[in-house]
Amino acid sequence: MSSLTEKDRPIVQLLLNAGTCPRCILRFCCVGSQVLYRHPHKDLMKDLEEFLKTNQGEEDTVCLGVAAPPCKRIRLEDGEEGAADVNHNGAIPQVPSADSGNAATESSSGKVCNVCLGILQEFCEADFVKKVCQKVNSADYQFTSFVFSVSLPPQLSVRERAAWLGVKQEMRNLGLPLAKDDIVQLKEAYKWIIHPQLSEELGVPADGKSLFEVSVVFAHPETDEECHFLATACPDCFKPAKNKQSVFTRMAVIKALEKIKEEDFLKHFPCPPSSPKKLCDALEIQCNNGAVFVAGRYNKYSRNLPQTPWIIDGERKLESSVEELISEHLMAEFKADSFNFSSSGREDVDVRTLGNGRPFAIELVNPRRIRFTAEEMKRLQQAINDSSDKIQVRDLQLVTRSAIGRMKEGEEEKTKTYSALIWTDKAIQREDIAFLDDIKELKLDQKTPLRVLHRRPLAVRCRLIHTMRSEYIDEHHFRLHLKTQAGTYIKEFVHGDFGRTKPNIGSLLNRTADILELDVESVDVDWPPTLAD
Repeated sequence: MSSLTEKDRPIVQLLLNAGTCPRCILRFCCVGSQVLYRHPHKDLMKDLEEFLKTNQGEEDTVCLGVAAPPCKRIRLEDGEEGAADVNHNGAIPQVPSADSGNAATESSSGKVCNVCLGILQEFCEADFVKKVCQKVNSADYQFTSFVFSVSLPPQLSVRERAAWLGVKQEMRNLGLPLAKDDIVQLKEAYKWIIHPQLSEELGVPADGKSLFEVSVVFAHPETDEECHFLATACPDCFKPAKNKQSVFTRMAVIKALEKIKEEDFLKHFPCPPSSPKKLCDALEIQCNNGAVFVAGRYNKYSRNLPQTPWIIDGERKLESSVEELISEHLMAEFKADSFNFSSSGREDVDVRTLGNGRPFAIELVNPRRIRFTAEEMKRLQQAINDSSDKIQVRDLQLVTRSAIGRMKEGEEEKTKTYSALIWTDKAIQREDIAFLDDIKELKLDQKTPLRVLHRRPLAVRCRLIHTMRSEYIDEHHFRLHLKTQAGTYIKEFVHGDFGRTKPNIGSLLNRTADILELDVESVDVDWPPTLAD
């Protein structure tokens, strides 16, 4: 906008009379200059007062034109097609005099805005900005930029519609057209005002792509029930949802406002809306950092350690897990709220993972610290390894979210190498097991094992044993080295799981076989990258 013009006069006059703040008036006059909204509240009120005092028919130049980027708009109502800026005899219609505007200005300046409920008044001031920044600084986050978000009470959408309908009615009475331009969103105007102040106070730029979010949640209990009439008019828009305390969410209210007829709205709500007694409450000022991802490989040397906490019917069976032994150090160093652990497959509690280890990744949620040097990551890895003889970690490094996908890509096409200690009921000689070495690409049909049927769907899975190499120990024991398709149930391949895996070592040897020990010797996933020692 370059300046307020004569056609804006009735909008300014009407909204000032109704108790609307200067910044909301600029929004309804479609002013798109960001800098104008940053002018002090008192100066803006004075400018509007001067504007109403100017002779009708003259362009006001109090609000200086400032170039600004295109703004986001919210469409409330289009003007009538073909409408002109003058009445039938070519003259600008008369609007209320500047004298009546003075009274409105004086009374409005001390009121809570009837549209924004004070958000573009008190919550744009330096004291509130300092309060937000104190909250951010006390939370002790590392960040190089920020994105600011605001949650508004849903009834603000109702009040905005009511104000617009009031403006629309006034313009019709005066024979003036409605501009096709749309009003500036309250959120957008608020960010125009507060972004520079936050940026200066925090010493970092505002960036819409930043992973560090500063958010403010506003509420206005005094007007909470103003949305309720919409539930009667548009019941389909208000359906209970999980994790929602109220059906009157902002999106549900907006949806209802799009559906309700204008005449029905006017029956239930004053246009323009009345002024409230109290300002909005800033219920919460929150900070949140985007997740950080750490990857590596782990070796597991214990036969009494689950990968993840082993809890059955609410009772913990073992005191620790691979996940916990690794994550407790990461949580402490990154100062995160929580974590999510994932890996390339998993081993049973009594299975060791040897060789180059199993790839894993940990998502650290809302970390306070996000920057670590390679040397610091090495020290963190060493701290994990020094804390327990049950596991060891290698190649610990920071990775991106998208990189984690490589750990899961083609998971079933990957290969894994195992070493199994096998017992047989009947005595064996070396020649009895030698033929196993010649078997290549053995196809298995594995029905979901009984031991995991409680957490896995019943299905028959086709798997491959690529190669086998036997190592004779004594008449009842031998070790079998296997290279298999990922996802193969090795224990069931040995003992047959009551015929649910076919063929199996027992059926191949024509005797009962069972597995005594199992080790994972390698997981052939080329991720994460190997780091130099």
